[in-house]
Amino acid sequence: MKHCFYNETVGFFYNNSRKELSAHWRPKDVLVVALGLAVSAVVLLTNLLVIGAIAANRRFHYPIYYLLANLAAADLFAGVAYMFLMFHTGPRTAELSLRTWFVRQSLLDTSLTASVVNLLAIAVERHRTVLTMRLHSQMSGQRVAGLIFFIWAAALLLGLIPSYGWHCLCSLESCSRMAPLYSRSYLTFWALSNLLVFLAMVLAYGHIFVYVKRKVARMARHTGAHPRHRDTMVGLVKTVTIILGAFVMCWTPGQVVLLLDGLGCQSCDVLAVEKYVLLLAEFNSVINAVVYSWRDHEMRGAFRRILCFPCLRNSKYAPTVAKLNAAVARGHFTVDSSV
Repeated sequence: MKHCFYNETVGFFYNNSRKELSAHWRPKDVLVVALGLAVSAVVLLTNLLVIGAIAANRRFHYPIYYLLANLAAADLFAGVAYMFLMFHTGPRTAELSLRTWFVRQSLLDTSLTASVVNLLAIAVERHRTVLTMRLHSQMSGQRVAGLIFFIWAAALLLGLIPSYGWHCLCSLESCSRMAPLYSRSYLTFWALSNLLVFLAMVLAYGHIFVYVKRKVARMARHTGAHPRHRDTMVGLVKTVTIILGAFVMCWTPGQVVLLLDGLGCQSCDVLAVEKYVLLLAEFNSVINAVVYSWRDHEMRGAFRRILCFPCLRNSKYAPTVAKLNAAVARGHFTVDSSV
């Protein structure tokens, strides 16, 4: 029968994994916390803006925008989780109970998993709509709600599994170096799961990229092709390139480091880069809001109306607002399908 160490301190497991616990604030710790809090604040503000814009504008009440709002909610949760981490890191780590340590890690795992699965759901939705030459998906509200429920159920399951058994409290030899209370097998499973999701996204967006490129080439050979439609296709190709580039740069380093730690690579200095790759992954929550929302013309207009709400009473802006409202009333508005 295995002996479990439920009554030990966090420091005991960090010593077991040979991960340093600082007793005082070092310049490196202060820098990481300052950067982390700054990124978290930006994540919270940008994603609150996205959620507010989608909730306030009835034209955004379509499946793709519901998924964007859910992505923003996941990224908002990631910002809260990362801010919680920043307030419980450095010298404060040694003061944590095992329960608080697991809560800290579970918040991060759940939020980051929800963000990644949301990205996959959006990739699948865009793949279906682009290939059928539609602007919006034909999914019913019930199916969208079911998909959102599945996303959060999967994220909660993966985030809470370590707290309810997939840890190393009863098997010290299997403890991770980066997360000293986690089993290396869990880190391997989590990293491989995310890398498989990443591969699925690459395949989906890669197919979109090739399809749109061929479509634009065919349209260019026909002088009768509508310029607006062609421009929308080109905009979609640009958006896909930004999405893949940002995702690769922000997520791949962290997943590779986790996988190396999970596989027990002794020659890999994973502890030297762990905080920075996690910060880079968190920064993707800012990029999501920019890429998926700011490139949409109507979303930009909604942002301006929210941010400039105090200015709307100013007569200087009244003519512009009046013209906008008149255009809306006549139905003359455009939607950028490059999301």
